[in-house]
Amino acid sequence: MEIKTLSSMLSVSAQITLADLSQLAEAGFKSIICNRPDGESADQLGYKEIEAAASHAGFQCRYLPAESGKVTDEQGLAFGQLMDELPKPILAYCRTGMRSTTLWALSQAAVHTPFSHIVESAMKAGYDLKALQRRLLNGGKTPIEVAEASHEVVIIGGGAAGIAVASSLLARRPGLDIAIIDPADTHYYQPGWTMVGAGIFDAAFTARAQASVMPGGVHWIRAGVAAFEPEKNAVILEGCRVVSYKQLVVCPGLKLDWQGIAGLPETLGRNGVTSNYRYDLAPYTWQLVQQLRGGRAVFTQPPMPIKCAGAPQKAMYLSADHWRRQGVLKDIDIQFCNAGAVLFGVADYVPALMEYVKAYGIGLNFGRTLVAIDGDAKQATFSQLKADGSKEIVTQDFDMIHVVPPQKSPDFIRVSPLADAAGWVDVDAATLRHKIYANIFALGDAGNTSNAKTAAAARKQAPVVAHNLLALRGAVKGQAQYDGYGSCPLTVERGKIVLAEFTYGGKVTPSFPKWLIDGTQPSRLAWHLKERILPPLYWHAMLKGKEWMAKPELVG
Repeated sequence: MEIKTLSSMLSVSAQITLADLSQLAEAGFKSIICNRPDGESADQLGYKEIEAAASHAGFQCRYLPAESGKVTDEQGLAFGQLMDELPKPILAYCRTGMRSTTLWALSQAAVHTPFSHIVESAMKAGYDLKALQRRLLNGGKTPIEVAEASHEVVIIGGGAAGIAVASSLLARRPGLDIAIIDPADTHYYQPGWTMVGAGIFDAAFTARAQASVMPGGVHWIRAGVAAFEPEKNAVILEGCRVVSYKQLVVCPGLKLDWQGIAGLPETLGRNGVTSNYRYDLAPYTWQLVQQLRGGRAVFTQPPMPIKCAGAPQKAMYLSADHWRRQGVLKDIDIQFCNAGAVLFGVADYVPALMEYVKAYGIGLNFGRTLVAIDGDAKQATFSQLKADGSKEIVTQDFDMIHVVPPQKSPDFIRVSPLADAAGWVDVDAATLRHKIYANIFALGDAGNTSNAKTAAAARKQAPVVAHNLLALRGAVKGQAQYDGYGSCPLTVERGKIVLAEFTYGGKVTPSFPKWLIDGTQPSRLAWHLKERILPPLYWHAMLKGKEWMAKPELVG
């Protein structure tokens, strides 16, 4: 028999036989729940026969039959009660295991287990709960009244990508009925957090009220998204409200998995543990940098993909530059622990970066992934990839550590029908259109395109999505193409930047002539661009639908 695990307490299977009982006993199961009504098929073993043999073998048994496709809310609650009462672990069975999984899912929704956890657990066991979405989001109960809203274009996410694409759409078609779904009250200029962590920008400079950047005429739905029903052209919000659309744009960003490093949430913001990846912690980075006069400073980078792959290094270089200016660099041991195998993914920029690595005396540790941190003991634990492919655990003491958390697709994206096998929205790399659902587009960090996940990429993607969405509606002609452009201004010291610009495949694609800015070399003009030009370009051009140096290439 094949046993499929849903949780530490419950597994499910197809119809069991008397011969399976010994396997179940060996596996440590204590109880059995039958969810299959007797008499469904001619070759089916009846519950009473199973119960008699199982009870004799020491199992607790219960009979909770449910008709295929007709599992009730009350049966879900009853299953939950059996889960509470019976000795664990429990094996529940029906014809295929689907009804047992359904009953478990409803029981879990009733006790407020997160929707994504329920769906993901079922997916791993091989069961698709798509038909149950609305019930699960309604606490395991069948919704009686569902508030409906409908818009021509619905955009999920009010960050850089979402606001930019809405503005680009309105610049082309004023008055278009657009709704942006986002619960956040504050909009952040996240590229500025590196500068906050170096004492160059004030944190407040990078934050504005979300209402102030919302394009005029756009409907702002202040809620979180829970699930998708692409066959019905609908999005389900938390609380089971449904919003329907003609075209959907998905750009919610990605999830920073702080919980993915043991001990990290408990020590962030104290004990010398910081991260520029959070608005409230970037000022703490600068505080630590100023206070450190000697000891060890560790900077980490998790496995890809992450947003702004150069950001972990930017924090390190700017910190080292400050220590050099203060005359204490010789007393500080700087270690860069990178889960990847190279310093930077585009080789053309590595020589200039290596000059700074040497100048600052930085120790490079490739294949080293942060897995745990003890803030009180000031000790970090890493998984180290060895040359033979095996792994070992290594620990490092620190006086200061800048942590970049592992990152993944948002939960509601990862368990949705829009996702690829890795959990990212599955779109065509050039058109940014979903590979299955023709009226859905995605841009920004949640898509599975191979470009760098940066604001610069979103700035180039937004006009592409705007044009192609309007072409789908028959409002414009031709097809826009995204070439994978991304930019990473690598702040190697205060006043100088290595301006990395590249497209798909790591092809170097500078925006400026080499005599003006040679991106492969540190440049003062590039620093001026980062410090003085890019912030207003973000607030007053990108978010306003002004596509300076971002007009899409059209084909056809």
